[in-house]
Amino acid sequence: MSIPEKFDAVGVIDYDKWLEPKRFQHTPKALRDNDVDIEVEACGICGSDIHGANGDWGRPYAPLAVGHEIVGKVARVGPKVTKLKVGDRVGVGAQCDSCGDCIRCNKGIENHCRKEVGTYLSYYKDDNTPTQGGYANYVRLNSTFAFKIPDALSSVVAAPLLCGGITGFLPLLTAGVTKGTKVGVSGIGGIGHMTILFAKAMGAEVTAISRNNKKKALAEKLGADNYIATDEEGFDEGYTDLDVIVNTGSSFTEGSFKKLLNLIRPHGRMIFITAPPNDESLELEPGALLASAVSIEGSHIGSPKEIEYMLDFAAKHDIKPWIETIDISEENVSTAWQRMTDGDVQFRFVLTGYDKFFK
Repeated sequence: MSIPEKFDAVGVIDYDKWLEPKRFQHTPKALRDNDVDIEVEACGICGSDIHGANGDWGRPYAPLAVGHEIVGKVARVGPKVTKLKVGDRVGVGAQCDSCGDCIRCNKGIENHCRKEVGTYLSYYKDDNTPTQGGYANYVRLNSTFAFKIPDALSSVVAAPLLCGGITGFLPLLTAGVTKGTKVGVSGIGGIGHMTILFAKAMGAEVTAISRNNKKKALAEKLGADNYIATDEEGFDEGYTDLDVIVNTGSSFTEGSFKKLLNLIRPHGRMIFITAPPNDESLELEPGALLASAVSIEGSHIGSPKEIEYMLDFAAKHDIKPWIETIDISEENVSTAWQRMTDGDVQFRFVLTGYDKFFK
């Protein structure tokens, strides 16, 4: 297979016109010994794509192709790649590189490497090459961060698991969720709905949490045992002993966060996985923490080993995110981004049709 010197992509040319993505070409980083080239066949649209495309997280460079829920076939391997071969079906998440030699990488927590490189909106540390994501015909990255997809998972089902799935799965793993654990999931969206699916597969008693009752029926279809609308008076009656809450919502306003803390048992855990826009921060009263004895933690994607374990777990337990497929094109990407901004998707778009669009 002949790999082009430049990769074709769809992305943001002008951040002020982010809903008008265009096709462009970019030159990837020079192939290193441990790199792989992947021909993309599907890519989930994550909420991070919206933040990246509209400039919420800065405007470091353009053009920019987002997308870090990538599934495709290995098209080329570097001379020192041993775990993958040409033709393997693999997935790529939100990380494409790390230093590989620090204490964190050596302990198998590469996702916390201080030189972590994101799949897009980032730069390689050695030569400052900007990274480009999976709204493209090919991606090139460190093979450590490309994972074989189990045969039981279709490409469109596997794609959202590579970021949204592991992001919701890891807090459950960290908290030791098992049969009978009382898990709250705050925010019933792309990541939240997958977190519910994983928690139920682990045997947990799951309480879905949202501001109002609009998503109650959806939460029940996902398998939630209980539902809380935090804007309702007396919402916390009978639900104040959750072992852990995974907060997948983007708002960290003091009032909403306090409401969630009141639902957790003493010595329980609040684990948040989202990064809100730059102008919003989390404020806490020490007294409230002392009184509740609740731990507040952050969780960041997952290590390669954790992602591989998550994929195997999803295959074994038939975890299937709720998706809507849409063929990649400038117009369709714009439509999908606008619909996501409007909350008009249940619960994840997956881009397909790469072979036709990029032929």
